[in-house]
Amino acid sequence: MANALTRNIPNAITCCNLVSGCVATYFAFDGLYRAAFLFIVIGAVFDFFDGMSARLLGVSSPIGKELDSLADDVTFGVAPSAMIFTLLSTAAWPASWGAVGGVLPYAAFIMAAFSALRLAKFNLDERQSTSFIGLPTPANTLFWASLIVGAGDWLASSPWGALAVVAMMLASCWLLVSEIPMFALKFKTWGWRGNEVKYVFAASSVAIILLLGFIGVAVAIAWYLLLSAFTQRRKA
Repeated sequence: MANALTRNIPNAITCCNLVSGCVATYFAFDGLYRAAFLFIVIGAVFDFFDGMSARLLGVSSPIGKELDSLADDVTFGVAPSAMIFTLLSTAAWPASWGAVGGVLPYAAFIMAAFSALRLAKFNLDERQSTSFIGLPTPANTLFWASLIVGAGDWLASSPWGALAVVAMMLASCWLLVSEIPMFALKFKTWGWRGNEVKYVFAASSVAIILLLGFIGVAVAIAWYLLLSAFTQRRKA
């Protein structure tokens, strides 16, 4: 009985991630962006601990891996797509655009599909054990959730702001499945040497978030992309 319970602890945590993503999606459709952001963060915490618990308990399994990807696509794919959809649905589209303004919001769900592709690619790509190839889905989600919470009203106040959201969303889709190397906040040792970029990013991100609030998370993710590009350029 104990072994059966132990084996299912990581899967139970993963299911908590999935439920958090479903709740975040509900709040997103209702336009309650702060609540959606909160449950996305809660889902991310569960996502962190399900893998950790599986390693600590030595109970990793193929079904856990598949379940984790399903939960991640809901929390880090469907939920942020729902936030973008709701934002675009409330945007000030000109009447002269006709049906275009009514159709464009549905483009948001393209990101959910690309998030699923990213997760499937990650499961099969053995190059991503210590770093990432392409933008991780949690980072992409935190960017969008914080941007919409911090600047959603401004972005939806004009058609050009809404079009900028669509363009950035398509750029996010490309980044998710791109072959661009990006560093991971995984430490083999805690020393400064070899971890300079990670410590610089962590310290500067805390400062940015404390200074700018919600939208600071989006700025920190953009900083992550720039720092990853700079790091790879130095290696080249």
